[in-house]
Formats: sequence, structure tokens, C-alpha cells
Amino acid sequence: MCVTALGGGGILLHLGLRYSFGAPRPLSLLPLAVLLIAGGIPLVIDIVRELLRGNFGADLLAGISILAAVLFGEYLVGAILVLMVSGGVALEQFATRRASSVLDALARRTPRIAHRRLDSGITDVPIREIAIGDALLLFPHEICPVDGVVLDGQGVMDESYLTGEPFVIPKTPGAPVLSGSINGETALTIVAEKLAVDSRYARIMAVVEEAQQHRPRLRRIADRVGVWYTPLAVGVALLGWAGSADPFRFLAVMVIATPCPLLIAVPVAIIGAIALSARRGIIIKNPTVLERIDRCRTLVFDKTGTLTYGRPSLTEVIPAAGFTRDEVLRVAASLEQYSKHPLAGAVLAAAGAAQLDPQPVSHISEAPGDGLRGELAGRRARITGRGTVLREQGSLPAAVPTLASGMECLLFIDDAYAGAFRFHDAPRRESRSFVSHLQPRHGVGRIMLVSGDRESEVRY
Repeated sequence: MCVTALGGGGILLHLGLRYSFGAPRPLSLLPLAVLLIAGGIPLVIDIVRELLRGNFGADLLAGISILAAVLFGEYLVGAILVLMVSGGVALEQFATRRASSVLDALARRTPRIAHRRLDSGITDVPIREIAIGDALLLFPHEICPVDGVVLDGQGVMDESYLTGEPFVIPKTPGAPVLSGSINGETALTIVAEKLAVDSRYARIMAVVEEAQQHRPRLRRIADRVGVWYTPLAVGVALLGWAGSADPFRFLAVMVIATPCPLLIAVPVAIIGAIALSARRGIIIKNPTVLERIDRCRTLVFDKTGTLTYGRPSLTEVIPAAGFTRDEVLRVAASLEQYSKHPLAGAVLAAAGAAQLDPQPVSHISEAPGDGLRGELAGRRARITGRGTVLREQGSLPAAVPTLASGMECLLFIDDAYAGAFRFHDAPRRESRSFVSHLQPRHGVGRIMLVSGDRESEVRY
């Protein structure tokens, strides 16, 4: 990048001194000399190294042309070639750094300070000093620094960044917590069960960083033909020199044969592809895949947040006999308007879409593990899970439907079973048309779906 900036500035300064100010030739050539020394020598050294490794890429032609231009006193020609070669390298590095933003985002999310709870109070310590068994206070909306279990407090945590699952997870004493997950609106006290370097988030960081360090180099168009093109161009240039007895013919052929546009063609295309993809919601982590993607015949998709919206939605309301769908949905929404439960928003969104306004509720309570209770219009209502009902009553009412995929809650009105609500991470509206067009338009032969979710949910 520095050589490219130096090259552009040096050439402009040379042209200004020579043609605008009429400076003497030695003075006007000074910027070019600086450029050729500072930028040309490292480039030529790199090219020689590649040559010793047996790589006859297009850069070899550029290196020979730069040397010939300097030997024949055509410093401006040499400087332009240095600018073109360094510009291609700079664009390639820029494309790689831009695609590596995922690693930067992970690094920025890494917690650096933890709040250790002691008998004497709370002390902030670097996460590397956390020991197994330490009690740590996790403030609202903070990122969990280590793997552990909840010691005190009740709330929810967003683990989607780690697991890919769209639901925030309720946390009560004894519940496990993962490093890298985001705490909800309630402070929690956790006990560290692993050191920071051994926690799940640290392992993810290590894997991503290793993948970035072993990334293959972009293979430019000119390099693919360099094995036969470079010797041919040098041979033609030598024939021109021998046939005319004019060494400048050699330089002329070499400069013309140097494929400067091809040296920057792929980096420019890569940058354009990364930018265009980003505007359409596609993040490219490794730019080299763009050179191979036209040969891909099997595509493996992630589920959550890729083919789905990544958030729960109410997909089915099953009223019991004697109740209507609108009735049970209105009662459920009336209760959920007072709740912070992960599924409350989905119930309220479904009620809003059906134009069902929630009713006022009194005597609201939401004890951990008990469900949501309240009174409305003279009736007692309760939303809970089938596990709680089984624990309390030993069996489920006969009208409760069999367990299916997704998440579920049950509604009781005046202690009578009134209906069931099922939730899924709904497929995106455009997912079907997108997947369907891959085979006829792009020759994709096999499409696979990978998920850590239950098989029934994936099949749904």
C-alpha cells in the first residue's frame, strides 16, 4: 500500500517538475529514482524468490521489464511498472483484509474485564486472572467472559452467536452459561467452571484465526498462463533485439507483453464481488472461494438466520374443544404483554396480525418454572409448559396434542386446558425460490442443510 502511494506521488511529482516547472532532468528524475529504489528493489527481490521456487508468474515479466527500463535509462517506464505491480498487490491485500472483518468482529466482542464478587465487594479483574470457582457478576447486556453456571439471579441469555439457535434461553440458579453469550436485562452471578482460554468462545476464536492465517493466496489470471506466456514473451523480445540490433526493441516488447491489466484484474473483481455481496446480505470470509465457486456442485446451508429468520414466530394455535382460536390467542396475548419471556413477542405479533387487542390483566405473576398467571374478565388464566403440568398433575389432559417439533406452551383458563401454541424459527419468505433456482440456473446437483437443532425441527 505504501509503495503504491509512493509510486503515484512520485510519478505525478516527476511530471510536474519536468513539464510544469521546467526543472532540469536530474532534478525531475529524483522522485522516480526514489520510487525505483524504495519500491522496485523489494519487488524485484520478491520476484527472484518466486523464480527460485519455480513460479513463472506474470510478475516475472514485470520484474525483467523494470530491470531493463532502469538499465536503458527509461525511468518513467520502470516507475509505471512498479506502480502497476504494487497496485495489484495492494488491491489484493485490501480485498483480503476486508473479507477478514469477521475475525475483527470476533476480537472486538471478546470480553477483557470480569467483575469478581468477593465478601469485601466487587473487583474488576482481567479475564486471564479468573480462576475456576470464582464468583463473577454479570451485568445486564454484558458478554459472558467464561463458561460456568448460574449461582444467583434469574433472567435470559442470548446464545445465538455461539449455537446459531434463535431463542434466548432462560437462566435460573444451576443453569449453564457459555462464554460469548449476551446477558439479558437482569444481573446474574455465575461461577466459573473453565478458564477463559479454555472456554467455548476462546476456542471459536482460535479456529477462526487459524483459518485466516492459512488462507491461500489469490491466484491471478496472469499467473495461470505464466508458465508458457513468460518464456514466450522473453523469447520474442530477444528475437526483436537480435533482429534489429536495437536493445530498445527488447524493452518495448517486454513492456507491451507485461500484462499490467491482468495483474490487477482479479483483485479489482474480488473487491467488487465482496462489496456487492455485502449489500445483499452475503458476507464473504475468504475471497479465494470466489475463484472456485463456479465449480461447486454441492451447497451446504446453515439453517438458523440463513434459510430462516433466526427468531421464533407463532406458527400454530390449537384450541381445545369449546374454545376458538381468536379467544385463546387473545387471552394468551393479554398475559404475554406483561412478560419478558422469549416467546412473548411472537404471541403478541400473532395477535396483532389477527387484530386482537390484549385485555387488561390483574394479579400477574411469573415465578420461575411455574409459568405466567393472571386474571382477566373474571377468569383465571395460566400459560406454562407440558413439563410443569406433568410434574404437578402426573399426567396431561387428554385433549393436549402430541409433542411435535419446535417450542410449545399450553394455556389453561380456570384450570381447564384451553389450547396449545407452537413456535418455530420460520423459513424466510424468499428461501424456497432461492434454493429452487440453484439447480436450473447454476447446475447445483446436491443441496444439504446442517443444523444443531432437533431433526424434527430441521425437517419442518
